[in-house]
Amino acid sequence: MKLYVEGGGDSNMLKTACRAGFSDFLSKAGLKGKMPRIVACGSRQNAYDSFCTAINTGEDALLLVDSEASVSADCQQGDAENWKPWHHLKNRQGDQWDKPENVDDADCHLMVQCMEAWFLADRDSLQSFFGQGFNANALPAADNRIESVAKEQIYQALSAATRNCKTKAKYGKGEHSFKLLALISPDRVTAASPWAKRFIDITGDKMGG
Repeated sequence: MKLYVEGGGDSNMLKTACRAGFSDFLSKAGLKGKMPRIVACGSRQNAYDSFCTAINTGEDALLLVDSEASVSADCQQGDAENWKPWHHLKNRQGDQWDKPENVDDADCHLMVQCMEAWFLADRDSLQSFFGQGFNANALPAADNRIESVAKEQIYQALSAATRNCKTKAKYGKGEHSFKLLALISPDRVTAASPWAKRFIDITGDKMGG
C-alpha cells in the first residue's frame, strides 16, 4: 500500500523530510510495523495525479491532501468511514477532481483545513520546539475546533507566534513543518480532528489492523 501525500515541494531534501515526518507521526499513531509506503508528491495536483496513476496500474493506494477549506456537513454524515471526501474535492473550486473508478471514499483522506491545523492540537510541542520567545497567545483560542480555523488564519497565527523566537526563525513551512509533524502527539491530533482520526483508523485497518 502506498500513501500519496501532498507536501515536500520540489526538492529531494524536502521530500525526504516530508516522508520522515509522516513516517514518525504514523508510527506513533500505532502503525509501526505496518506502515504504508509514503510518497511525498509536492503539489496537491501531483498527489492526485500520482494516486490516479497508481490506481490505474492496479496498485493499492491512499490519497492524503489538505481540504484547503471547511468541509460541508453533507460530506460528513453518519459513520466516518462513509464520509465523502471525494465530494468535497469535486466541488472545491481549484480542484474539481473526479473520483477514479475502482476506489471509494475510504481511499481518500483530508487534513482539515491544512496539515498545520494538527499543530494547534499539541501546543506543548509547539512551545517546546520553538522555545524562548514563542507566543502561544498569538494562536487561535484553544477552545476553537481546529478544523474550523481557516488555513490563512493558521499560517498568520504561526507566523505571529514565532516572530520573536530566540533560537529558531519565524515559522516556515519548508524549514519547520515536517519536523513538527514528527513531534506532535497523534493522540491529541485525533482527539481534536475527526478527519485525522478517520485517516488513522482507516489506514490502520487497511494495513492489517
